[in-house]
Amino acid sequence: MPCWGKECIVIDKIYVNGMEFYGYHGVFPEENKLGQRFRLDVMLEVDLSKAGKTDDLTFTVNYADVYQICQEIVEQKVYKLVEKVAEEIAQSLLQKFSLVKQCTVKVIKPDPPIPGHYQSVAIEITRGRT
Repeated sequence: MPCWGKECIVIDKIYVNGMEFYGYHGVFPEENKLGQRFRLDVMLEVDLSKAGKTDDLTFTVNYADVYQICQEIVEQKVYKLVEKVAEEIAQSLLQKFSLVKQCTVKVIKPDPPIPGHYQSVAIEITRGRT
């Protein structure tokens, strides 16, 4: 952990990767009717020093809660853009977990319904506290 004087910069991260959900997001009516798989990766910047020293869950973020927030947004809401899905997830995570300083959300849309051969398209956003 780099320190300058009495101030230390803590850059600890929690990754919750490869979450997979079924949702109805897209600009085409077929996407909203048929739905499709979405994959998500989330990275949370949290000071984990107290959790590491105390072995106490209250000083970190419960991965199951992160999963549940992502699942609810992807599976229970409908948006045209995956950018909106990512924004809702980021804002919800920042609101729920006061320990999170910044979060990065990557939404992957496998086999998008666009001409050509694509394995997937993805967007990634990073949001933090002001």
